[in-house]
Amino acid sequence: MKSAAWWIDQLKLLPHPEGGYFREVYRSDLRLPQQALPIGFGGNRAASTAIFYLLKQGDFSAFHRIKSDEVWHHYDGGALEIVSIDAQGELKNDILGKAAVGSLPLVVIPADTWFAARPAADAAFVLAGCAVAPGFDFEDFEMGSRNQLLSQFPQHVSLINDLTR
Repeated sequence: MKSAAWWIDQLKLLPHPEGGYFREVYRSDLRLPQQALPIGFGGNRAASTAIFYLLKQGDFSAFHRIKSDEVWHHYDGGALEIVSIDAQGELKNDILGKAAVGSLPLVVIPADTWFAARPAADAAFVLAGCAVAPGFDFEDFEMGSRNQLLSQFPQHVSLINDLTR
């Protein structure tokens, strides 16, 4: 297995605003007009996008949500805990990793779902991929405010405190 530093260098990953490292590797040339998108999108979007995403042990992807579905794929390293909270406050905890060791190699996060991620306790790093459809645009990204999330989901105080900045 390669190291986190090796993957960051080889894939030319850059720091991501929510934590970790990333690089966009695909943006569809197919454009979806605003009128074909669900309500809330502020313009045309690529049909889909994809990134490489890496988290080192001790780092996390802070609670955030986007307006599109996001599909996570595991590539290398240890397992990744993906925590999501739906609009009703229901908590879901998925473990993205190697299927041979009981994890899920693919996890889907529905549009408008608050979610965060962190490497499992025994993972030095996790290299994953994320595909988004309709394609990702930072206009559709919302970073979770600790105070906002605590007021909306007080039953999840520990996770929210751990996974917000």
